[in-house]
Amino acid sequence: MKRMEMFGGYLNDRKSWILFFVGSLAFTDILIWIDKGLAVKPGSILYLNILLISAFIAFFLWRFIKETRFTRELGALLEGPIADWQTALPDPQFVHEDRINELLQQVAEETNRKLAKIQTATIMESDYTAAWVHEVKAPLTAMKMTIDAHRQDPAIRKIEAEWLRVHLLIDRQLYIARMPTLSADYLLEKVEIRELLNPEVRELRSWCIEKNIAVDFDGEDTFVVTDRKWCRFIIRQVLTNAVKYSPVGGTIFLSAKTASDGHIRLTVQDEGPGIPARDLPRIFDKGFTGGTGRLHNAATGLGLYLARQVAEKINISMTAQSELNRGTAVHLTFPNENVFDATRT
Repeated sequence: MKRMEMFGGYLNDRKSWILFFVGSLAFTDILIWIDKGLAVKPGSILYLNILLISAFIAFFLWRFIKETRFTRELGALLEGPIADWQTALPDPQFVHEDRINELLQQVAEETNRKLAKIQTATIMESDYTAAWVHEVKAPLTAMKMTIDAHRQDPAIRKIEAEWLRVHLLIDRQLYIARMPTLSADYLLEKVEIRELLNPEVRELRSWCIEKNIAVDFDGEDTFVVTDRKWCRFIIRQVLTNAVKYSPVGGTIFLSAKTASDGHIRLTVQDEGPGIPARDLPRIFDKGFTGGTGRLHNAATGLGLYLARQVAEKINISMTAQSELNRGTAVHLTFPNENVFDATRT
């Protein structure tokens, strides 16, 4: 089909050739016909016309094959992987094909230069952000020490809850800056689920106390194979959302179970307002806050999006279930060890 389309295009491009040939042939026939000095029989004229038309068709087909080779090879290059397309460019046979190759090479070089500048700027910005976060963490640590020393003061407890929110935002920004290098900062290890949950629950303790939220863990002592640091980041985003939308005096339920296929499923269930069915498929989209987020005026649309992005990179399946006025459950499904063994082999 593509060959026919290419032939149709070539035929259209060369219609001036065809018109010139037909016109020349017709003009020659007329001259022979009206010239009384040439005693040529009609059969001979017909034979001459058939011979010339056949020669022209053969010539036309030969030129089509020769002149479209470059285009066909370019088309084949587009259909395959284009990572090294510059070295795979077809050899030119004509001057215009050589100029096309030169133009493509110049465009590629200019694009690479611009990409290099963008990458350099991005790296500088990421390094600046990481450095800024580390600098900010120093006064935050000093503030935390002061808060711990005066925890009995009700005003200080209120400040601690606000301090926690700032701390979580800054910590999340640090992880955002590290995400481009996640593949280089990835370490698999066998870790117990409670070792992932307990530090994050303690991290959110002051916020839970402020809202009188209980955290209940129900499940077996299960182990998973994952990256401890990045998995805790995922859990932190999910737990933060659960605390944010839980009602005062509510309970967050944590459960870990082993499925029949050996996968471990960790579930974080809150008693919040729930998510409408129309919004549920979009809660992992970047910047999506939904009706519930707008109502609370506290959503950024980044927490679950970042959690899903990291989860996909470290091979964790992340899904959610929710009903209006019946809370939301976020499920993290960890692959078993056999999956990683198969990947390594």
